[in-house]
Amino acid sequence: MDQKTKEMIVSALCKHFSLDPAPFVGESDVKTLYSNVLKASGKEVSAQNNEEVLKWLEYAGGLPGNPKDCFGALEKLNVELAVKSVLLGNGLTPSAADVAVFSALHSSVLELSDSDKEKVPHVMRWVNYIQNKEELSTLFAPIPVKLPQFDFEVPKSAIKVDANPNTKKAAETVKPVDKSDAKPITKKTEPEEPKKTATKEKDAKKEKKKPAEPEPAKKEAELSVSLLNIQVGLIRKAWKHPSADSLLVEEIDVGEGKVRQVVSGLAKFCSPDDLANRLVALITNVKPGKLRDVMSEGLVLCASSEDHSVVEPLLPPAGAKPGERISFSGIEGKPEDVLNPKKKQLEKITPHLYTDENGVATYKGIPFMTSAGPCTSKIPKATVK
Repeated sequence: MDQKTKEMIVSALCKHFSLDPAPFVGESDVKTLYSNVLKASGKEVSAQNNEEVLKWLEYAGGLPGNPKDCFGALEKLNVELAVKSVLLGNGLTPSAADVAVFSALHSSVLELSDSDKEKVPHVMRWVNYIQNKEELSTLFAPIPVKLPQFDFEVPKSAIKVDANPNTKKAAETVKPVDKSDAKPITKKTEPEEPKKTATKEKDAKKEKKKPAEPEPAKKEAELSVSLLNIQVGLIRKAWKHPSADSLLVEEIDVGEGKVRQVVSGLAKFCSPDDLANRLVALITNVKPGKLRDVMSEGLVLCASSEDHSVVEPLLPPAGAKPGERISFSGIEGKPEDVLNPKKKQLEKITPHLYTDENGVATYKGIPFMTSAGPCTSKIPKATVK
């Protein structure tokens, strides 16, 4: 890290803690700098929070000095920020870690082209939030961020525009018709009554149709990924299917005290040794059944290239625990005990499963999350099923 970047971090941290940066300018180590700034501020933080901040400071200190070499780090940070607003903080409250990392990345992000900015949307959203929330544009050059524009188009039918501005005036000057000048009405007005009756009948029909409105919401709920019980599994061992060359059989631990036997169509892409002791994402509430006379109690989710020449199981991160349920930010719901094959729930959900350009597994763009981070694949923009 060059001296200029260190000075930027000093200035930003001191602004975050409302301190004069002058006494800390000579600090050579970022971690020591943070400890001294924190001590001078008189603020107390938990040991766990302090440890997390120090990890991010180490990350900031290890960033390449050349902005052109920083894009790989920005892509990784983009994945980290896909499911949270700040790096480390209470909900939407930035921490010292956010301020320090922002300062270290400032010059690199400032030089990004518009096309590169579009490749790291979560980083740009975070950058814009931090520079405004912490008022860092008073210290550094503001980073231009193109925010999405929402065009709320009002239906023309909802706007009553009078094309002729004189119409209102004209209406005001029209004199009431004198009853004596009016022509006598010779037609009876009774036929109007059936029209009212017809209107009432139409309204009654509309009333009867109203209960049908919740149907789309119900159908949407049926398609939610929350119906799938996707758990982290650890393959204890794998072997070739006794009567099918394209199939492998695996024993997978999902924290139930016993292993599940699962049959997968992976023989053309993986050897049994490749799968042994590997973490996978396993749907555990599919209906158990036999595949070529061998019982299968789950479905290993795999990423597949466009031409299906490369297929590999999704990989939960190291540190994910066998048995933990994979979650999707903002999507709540209880999984089905057992998916009903007749409803084709799985077939309707899997078209929305895919990996993004960074290889992160997603449902409609929302990452597959574990306690240790997102599930990934070496195959970007792949289908997942």
